[in-house]
Amino acid sequence: MAGPGFLAVVNASAGTADDNAVEAALGVLRRAGDPVESAATHSVEELDRALDALDGRRLVVLGGDGSLHAAVQCLHTKGRLRDAGPLGLVPLGTGNDLAGTLGIPPDPEQAAAIVLAGRPRPIELLVADDGGIAVNAVHVGIGVAAVQKGASAKKAFGRVKLGKLGYAAGAIAAGATEKGWHLEVTVDGRVIHSGEDPVLMAALALGGTIGGGARLVPEADPHDGQVDVIVWEAVSLPARIAYALELRDGNHAKRKDVMAGRGTAVVISGTRGPFSTIDDGEIHGPYTRRSWTVEPDAWQIIVPQ
Repeated sequence: MAGPGFLAVVNASAGTADDNAVEAALGVLRRAGDPVESAATHSVEELDRALDALDGRRLVVLGGDGSLHAAVQCLHTKGRLRDAGPLGLVPLGTGNDLAGTLGIPPDPEQAAAIVLAGRPRPIELLVADDGGIAVNAVHVGIGVAAVQKGASAKKAFGRVKLGKLGYAAGAIAAGATEKGWHLEVTVDGRVIHSGEDPVLMAALALGGTIGGGARLVPEADPHDGQVDVIVWEAVSLPARIAYALELRDGNHAKRKDVMAGRGTAVVISGTRGPFSTIDDGEIHGPYTRRSWTVEPDAWQIIVPQ
């Protein structure tokens, strides 16, 4: 007798999920014998309606960090995240950073097979004071500028899909031009940066990578109930280049112009003006102050055995 089945959600407005990859993943799910319904959503409202019809089925998100973020945000806002059961993830986005941290492969058929045969594992959630969430990371500063400039680069190339090159183009442009932001950053009440000197970036990480693979906090563990915080002071252009090279290998945290902390509560305040944030790829703000707390074991995701 067939079970409740699966609801596979695809963000149709993202433009990154390849139709062949989607069909390959759905084919694996269908071979399990349980009913599979796919829902291509174009807006948060459509996603919300699709999730209202979950009705005991296993939710499978086909997309990247942003798509997973949107689904988790909808369920969290309605107080249904814990009751939704373990979520499956087939990483079809531009930046599949949380999937990489969890060991979920980028191949759609292999990822779908893990949805069927993997194990549920509790995972933490970063929750802001305004109700916003993050499943992988939050950036302040150059991360926001990089995404904005990367989007401009993608538009400049028209129909050409830049993918991760869009991140790279934005990061290079932002790293060369931005002067920095004055941010006070506290972790569990301890000030790790006063805001007197400008910083180029502050980031809160549950997963180990950002931006499609940059190793921001390689040792970050999304199951340990804590968030890792990195603050990078605005420095000379040569130092920025050196930082970027060390970021690729995950050695940047050893630099003297990098401050780090780990805890369960983070507050960022703009001491000389507002700032915006990027929550799993989505820009929010501006804010003069924003705080986050970690909710351990807030939801479950299916990971490899």
